[in-house]
Amino acid sequence: MIEIYQVDKLELSVFEAVLNSSGLAERRPIQDRERLQRMLDNSNLIVVAKDIKIDRIIGISRAITDYSYCCYLSDLAVDRAYQGNGIGRRLIEKTREAAGSETMCLLLSSPDAVPFYKGIGMSQPDNAFLFKRDH
Repeated sequence: MIEIYQVDKLELSVFEAVLNSSGLAERRPIQDRERLQRMLDNSNLIVVAKDIKIDRIIGISRAITDYSYCCYLSDLAVDRAYQGNGIGRRLIEKTREAAGSETMCLLLSSPDAVPFYKGIGMSQPDNAFLFKRDH
């Protein structure tokens, strides 16, 4: 049984474990633990998926939101062994619910994940712009 719920804080070791088991670590500064900790400390909306049978967090949605207009969903990670079971969709639903119905939810997808996001009904804007990070 998988339980989805919001948490106030997340341990760095749990964050690292899910990033690694999901494959998202390939696109995150996984070797820089200090930076990963800052990523967690400065997020104000974290939703997790927990496998109750083994008492382990197997999915994470990490976002920054003002709870009234915008929500940037920075990380969506689900352990590869659990992917394809609707957990990512449920994490996004719970994140959107927590952020509020007045908020727009934005995320940047890796090329491999674009079909997933389109498949759950997210639109792909043609009016987004960004400055890429230096490192």
